[in-house]
Amino acid sequence: MLSAADFKPVTLSDRDFFRRHYLSYSQDHSDNTFTNMVCWNDYAHYRYAYVEGCIVLCSTIAEMTRYRPPIGPRNSELLTDVLRLAAKSEEEHPFVILDPETKEWMTGLYPDLQFHAERKYFDYVYLASDLAELPGKKYLTIRHQLNKFQKTCMPQIEMISEENLGEIKDFLDLWCDWKDCDSDPVLASEKEAVSFALSYYNELQLSGIVIRANGKIGAMSLFEGLNKDTALVHFEKGLPDCKGIYRAVNAETARILAKDYIYINRESDMGVEGIREAKTRYHPHHMVEVHMLKRDELETVL
Repeated sequence: MLSAADFKPVTLSDRDFFRRHYLSYSQDHSDNTFTNMVCWNDYAHYRYAYVEGCIVLCSTIAEMTRYRPPIGPRNSELLTDVLRLAAKSEEEHPFVILDPETKEWMTGLYPDLQFHAERKYFDYVYLASDLAELPGKKYLTIRHQLNKFQKTCMPQIEMISEENLGEIKDFLDLWCDWKDCDSDPVLASEKEAVSFALSYYNELQLSGIVIRANGKIGAMSLFEGLNKDTALVHFEKGLPDCKGIYRAVNAETARILAKDYIYINRESDMGVEGIREAKTRYHPHHMVEVHMLKRDELETVL
């Protein structure tokens, strides 16, 4: 019987273990990725158990724990164990499903379960070629903004490297001052997550670029492969000094990734209206949906 004591924290030393496992059981949603978990660990406290060839994940935010279905060979008994653990959590929605195949499998096992879509956690996935080339009338305004940026800000593109990491961390401090991170716990945690990614850039095997505007770093992005078809952009940050720089870092990142991937996952909007508007403006190809189970409904079927 699976118990909370079987779970241990996700740490940087687990990277190769997760990489090997995900080669066989690839992920589509950003939240299960190793980089996401280890970078956001101070906020979400990710833990995992390895049981009968399956990884079982959970996360705890503000002392409320959510569990996820086993990642690995289909094991209905293990799933039932995880659901029972979730039903003991004080979290109102203690179980999260991040892929449609698992939702379908669970529906077959538990036809009375009610799955609740959580739109704010849906990942936005775009055609890489669309973000790189910005074709047609639907991207006309973005192309105009980019052209203006190119003319007025004298941009230079650099890959992230040991030589500019220190300057990028200084840029991150400026970004956080602009956003007033200290007044928002989530933004403060995001700064810590980006700082962790930069501090362990090589160990995490990330890639990234910065854009200099008028000689100074004004934007950055960090990315990696998610699966064989899809790249994942973990972080994208920009300062307001040069209008259009967010458009530029998006396009330049896409031009790099479009060489190797069909799609680009740019994560969720977290329910923030301004972020939702910005992500929608780029016309996603599809969304990676997220569904949750309510604790009281879980109790009735177990």
